[in-house]
Amino acid sequence: MRFSTRAGADGDKNDKNDDRFPASGSKKYLDHDSDSSDDGSSGNSSADEDEQSWISWFCSLKGNEFFCEVDEEYIQDDFNLSGLSSMVPYYDYALDLILDVESPNDDMLTEQQHELVESAAEMLYGLIHARYILTSRGMVAMLEKYKQCHFGRCPRVYCNNHPCLPVGTSDVFRTATVKIFCPKCEDIYFPRSKYQGNIDGAYYGTTFPHLFLMTYGYLKPQRSNAAYVPRIFGFKIREKLAPGGEKSEPGANRGGGGARAPDGGEAKEGGKADAAGA
Repeated sequence: MRFSTRAGADGDKNDKNDDRFPASGSKKYLDHDSDSSDDGSSGNSSADEDEQSWISWFCSLKGNEFFCEVDEEYIQDDFNLSGLSSMVPYYDYALDLILDVESPNDDMLTEQQHELVESAAEMLYGLIHARYILTSRGMVAMLEKYKQCHFGRCPRVYCNNHPCLPVGTSDVFRTATVKIFCPKCEDIYFPRSKYQGNIDGAYYGTTFPHLFLMTYGYLKPQRSNAAYVPRIFGFKIREKLAPGGEKSEPGANRGGGGARAPDGGEAKEGGKADAAGA
């Protein structure tokens, strides 16, 4: 099963429920393909349309810029898919859809089941993708996307728009959405695109960006220690004094330290005693 480039674009425009998948199954792509050929263009334009695989079509969808194209040879190796059949519903149908294999029982599925198969195919591809990007070939594919800043840039001012890498905060499916990791400040942020922000974090995992930077050590920048300093009329803001003239310090409210002041009294909120009162 293959999708034409124009048909995929038309399917995105006319889907009211989800612009990532057609509401009526893959046949809708063929219907839109025939409709688009009638809109003021010659019949040759429809015949000359370049067909693309499901993987290429899926990765070209808006919001799927974080995905790289997984080699079909990798997917065809059962060892690489170990354990996924018990996690993904309609596993065999979803795998056939990803590999563009015509399933003999495909016509027996209802329209609703076709939608479930397409959703399962996205899930299966994402879980395969999380494993593939940890391989040498997957790293190379993600390296090209990193160089072109497909994963976005760090929103932190002092990182100067440094390119980021996708990361998951959990390896468990449906636990958290994908985040972007900045190698310069070593912190994570939400993607700017609402489409990318809905992608499951398990499709990238917790290991990828750190293994990627170990593999390509020359890409790891020097960590940025610059920090914003609040000022009022050009003057730095003094630290707030706690009751009793004691200077509050970072972490003063954390835990009941029970530190003693020089006069024998207990410092409030576990803070350190003011050396000036000694």
